[in-house]
Amino acid sequence: MHDKPALLLLPNLIGEHRHSELFLPASVAKALLTIDGLIAESDKEGRRYLSRFETKKSTLETPIALFNEHTPDNQLDFLLEPIASGQRWGLISDAGLPCIADPGSKLVLRARQRGMHVQAFVGPSAIFLALMLSGLPSQKFFFHGYLHKEPNKRKEDIQRLVAQARSEQATQLFMETPYRNQYTLTTLIETLGENTLLSVCWDITMPTQGVLTLPIAQWRKATLPNLEKKPAVFLFCI
Repeated sequence: MHDKPALLLLPNLIGEHRHSELFLPASVAKALLTIDGLIAESDKEGRRYLSRFETKKSTLETPIALFNEHTPDNQLDFLLEPIASGQRWGLISDAGLPCIADPGSKLVLRARQRGMHVQAFVGPSAIFLALMLSGLPSQKFFFHGYLHKEPNKRKEDIQRLVAQARSEQATQLFMETPYRNQYTLTTLIETLGENTLLSVCWDITMPTQGVLTLPIAQWRKATLPNLEKKPAVFLFCI
């Protein structure tokens, strides 16, 4: 099986950690010994990822192909060509799991259309860890990616999620660009009803990790956490 041509969906760390084995299973390290190349969002992150493991070739000699949100669809077959020729390549995201809030799903779909073997490995996901840590209901939830960057549109997005939370009785999750965290938190507190439970999870898996789950009525009285430049996940339910 270890020499079978395949696209391997490999988890990455969330944040900076010296010891990847604390968060990535041994199966990932074993898989890295078999790959001929790596598909990553950037060369820098790809090299840093490889440097954490023992690999078939050295970190510098292992080829890296770039795939991110700017990659045109007509490049998918080019990226998969080494696998078609009999090689094993890994796919990573800059953080967490590939294909989750990540364009990697396009590559996986194309690989399946071409009859290629695809194997996924378990690892950390900020989305699912936040859902676990928040204490909010997880039987039914919706993940919405990023809200609109323009303030008025962002408020409209939140109002739309409120309607969905109420009609579906489901927890709503979304992420935000770190420099917009504080504005988004303020908008949520201003927009949501006072009985709505709002949870914010930041720096997940890091020593500085924080989780705060409160009804909006208490958020309006609380000292707000400093979320500046910190990766965060926002969740709420009605």
